[in-house]
This record gives sequence, C-alpha cells and structure tokens, in this order.
Amino acid sequence: MVKVASLFSQLLQHFSRADFATLVKEHQAERNAKGFSSWDQFVAMLFAQLANARSLRDICNGLHCATGKLVHLGLNKAPCKSTLAYANQHRPAELFRELFYQTYARFQQSGVLFHRKAKFKFKNRFLSFDSTTISLCLSLFPWAKFRRAKGGVKVHLALDHDSYMPSFAVITTAKVHDVRIARALDLNRGSIVAFDRGYTDYALFHLWTMRGVYFVTLMKENAVYQVVEDLPLPQHRNILSDQIIRLTGAKALEKCPDLLRRIVVWDKEHEREIVILTNHLEFGSTTIADIYKDRWEIELFFKAIKQNLKIKTFVGTSENALRIQIWTALIAILLLKWLHHLSKAGWSFSTCAAMTRMLLFTYRDLQEWLNEPYESVPIIPLPEQLDLFKTGFGQPTALEKG
Repeated sequence: MVKVASLFSQLLQHFSRADFATLVKEHQAERNAKGFSSWDQFVAMLFAQLANARSLRDICNGLHCATGKLVHLGLNKAPCKSTLAYANQHRPAELFRELFYQTYARFQQSGVLFHRKAKFKFKNRFLSFDSTTISLCLSLFPWAKFRRAKGGVKVHLALDHDSYMPSFAVITTAKVHDVRIARALDLNRGSIVAFDRGYTDYALFHLWTMRGVYFVTLMKENAVYQVVEDLPLPQHRNILSDQIIRLTGAKALEKCPDLLRRIVVWDKEHEREIVILTNHLEFGSTTIADIYKDRWEIELFFKAIKQNLKIKTFVGTSENALRIQIWTALIAILLLKWLHHLSKAGWSFSTCAAMTRMLLFTYRDLQEWLNEPYESVPIIPLPEQLDLFKTGFGQPTALEKG
C-alpha cells in the first residue's frame, strides 16, 4: 500500500490553502470565474517551472498524463490550453507576487535557509542589489519596447545574504534605470548594501549616509576626490590603499558632501586593481573587500534561475502573463533551495533541480528521498490467504480422532 502522495503534492503542502484563498479574495482573482480556480492556475504554472515545460501544450499534456494523481494536487482535471492562457492574461499577477513574499516569510520564520557562506563577524543585515535583463521579441511583446528593434524586461532583486534568497523583487520594462528602483529600497538603519558601479548616484549615497545605511560599491574611474587621511594597511593582505576621501567634483560635492572611504584591492586571480567606495568608516579594509566579493552571490543566483527555470522563454505574450511566470519562477526557486538545503546527497543545485523534475510524480516520502535518493523503494508483498491445514491449525484433535 502506498502511504505517501507524489513529491509534487508534498511540495504543495508548503502552501496554506486557507492563506491562498485569502489572497485570492483580496485581489478578486476569481471574479466571474467558472470552474478554473486560481489554485488550479498556480499548480499548472508551478508545474511548468519544476517540470521545465516549454509551452502551454507541454503544461496541459504533462498534467493530462498524470490523470489519477491530480487529486492529491487539489485539481479535479488538467486544464485546457485556452483556459490557462486566458487566466494568465486576465488574473492579477499581484496575487503571485504576494504569494512569493508570503512563502519567503514562512521560510524566514522557520530558519531553514538562513546561513551565511562567508564568516562575517558583524550582525548587520547584508544585501546585494542588482538586475538582469531578459530579451524579448518586439513583435510579440510590443509593450516591452527597449530599443528600436528589441524588447526586454528587467528583474530587479535585493539578495539577502543570510539566506541567499531575494527579499525584494521588482519587474519592470528594460527602459527603467536601475537607480530608480534602488531608491525604492526600504533599508533599516545599520543595513549594508553592495552593488556595482551602475548604481552610482551621489544624491542617493548622501541620503543613505544620513539614514545610517552603509553601501559598498566600485568607484567610478573618472571620479574626482581629495584625500583627507591615509589609514594604516593590514599586513600580508591584498589591500594596496585605504583612504578617507571627499568628493571634489562640482556636482558630486553638492550632492554628497560626506566623508567616504576609498579602498584599493589587488585581485590576484585577474591581476588587476579593484577600487572600492564605501561610507563605512569603521570596518577593517579586508572586511569591506570581502563584503564586495560576496556580492558575486547575486550573479550566481541569476545564473541558477536562468539555467534551471523558465524565465527566458514565456508561455504568454501579455505583460500580465509574463509577470505571473517570473513570480512563479521565484516561488519555485524557493522550493528548490529548500530541497537543496535538506538534501544529504551532496548534489549541486542544478542536479537537485533535475532530479526533482524527473521524479515529480513519484510516490515516495520526500524526506526519505532527500536522505537516500538512490535507494530502491521497498516492494510491499501482497496479502495471501493462509491454508490452515498447512500451518497446523486445522489438524483434528485427539478427542475428534477417538
């Protein structure tokens, strides 16, 4: 007797149906809906991400092949292509956005994903901020015009380095400048945010300094500055220079009159100098250098989501459908990161995603599979009718013989 549902069904148990129904009601996602619920839509789109489905036909046919196993997913039947396409075009993408933040908060409270790879001694909240551009065909996505003959959207993320998961995400057209979204970040006092030089905005630097928010970035090559103080250098490290400076450019000085710190680091691997700019005047220079080095984790996150989930090709051409697919991808990577964290098989993240994709409808206990993924499922013998005479229970007694 099979005592567990499919792996996909066990993953869906991390989403409270009551909380999901509350979100649906708040966003009026099922207004005038007939038969096809928002939960059906979410399950179908999450299946598209985890199973690497390339089109609406792949999604619907893949679920049709699992007929008999859909009841454990909360589905009565597999959706039709036209039904799913209509739902993606008209139902609010904000529902999936709120579901992502709700799921992230649940993982945050459980603490299962929260561990820093780098051994920083400070307790400040540490974020890295960056964006990735997804190219689109302008003839299919005319609303996402980027250049004359090219379309595109941007996914802006703030990666929390306690969990290496995005705590802030915004989807815009590719025309929107990164600094505009950086200004929308709600950072607590004492937070540290790392980003590349594309986010250089001296007015924003001054605003963060006044609020007690620390930034670590690369200094622009043409920046004009005056050295106020040379700080002592650590021995036997790759720090070439550590200085307190003040920007002297006409506009820069007006926008950011604060004292800043310029640190020159030698990159031995690429044999080059890296010039770091920060408003943190107390941390050691090696700590500041390690903070910027750990910013690379957001690049690895973008690489992982593009390689293992569906955010470069889309099953719908409307803006709403595209947003739903990207938000579902962010929800899917939360689940995959959680599986990768619990797995004892020593898998890479890509291997974990591939194994999940192949065994999505396998009936096996999720935790047992993560502990022993290659162990054969035990075969439970069928019950047999016992022969009483062969077992000795049916032999006549001495009284019956006499």
